[in-house]
Amino acid sequence: MIRMEHVSKKFGEKTVLRDVSLELADGGRVAVEGPSGCGKTTLLNIMMGLLPQDAGNILRSNVDKMAAVFQEDRLIEHMSPQDNIRIAAKGVSPESIASALSRVGLDQRDQKSVRHMSGGQRRRVAIVRAALARPQLLLLDEPFQGLDEEARKKTAAFLLDECPNAAMVLVSHDAQDANLMKISEKLRLSCRGPGCEG
Repeated sequence: MIRMEHVSKKFGEKTVLRDVSLELADGGRVAVEGPSGCGKTTLLNIMMGLLPQDAGNILRSNVDKMAAVFQEDRLIEHMSPQDNIRIAAKGVSPESIASALSRVGLDQRDQKSVRHMSGGQRRRVAIVRAALARPQLLLLDEPFQGLDEEARKKTAAFLLDECPNAAMVLVSHDAQDANLMKISEKLRLSCRGPGCEG
């Protein structure tokens, strides 16, 4: 599915990632751990092709579609939840979208623009959008931030139901998130240089 070999990345003089290797087979799942500033989000951006690595190789096979839940929700503010989801989840029926919103605890009939939603509601819209895109590789960057315990459990169960065969990479400061997503494999990144925490 995806293999990273000795990947490194610098921003100016600061080395954020150094010699990181990871292999993720079809349906594999890994949780990326480490203190703030150690390059977890940078690693996901490189995996998605949004940032180039400075060294190392990334090999992808059988990955026609990737989706991500970023730390920022990246929703189109003037659009409804349904329309935000439809943009990424092409071909998914309105009934399926309504059902998905209901399953994560959102009112499927709510047509107001997402700018009027709370942070936790927006987060769940972003998660539904990623899941209904039917990705083969799903990258999750602090996906449950802003959600209470019940919403986290519902949303994690939804992701596991909707993306049972997707490879997943989870970044989270909360070890419980990996348990919710049934992820046991861990990749630990260490902090390098000034600006790191921990």
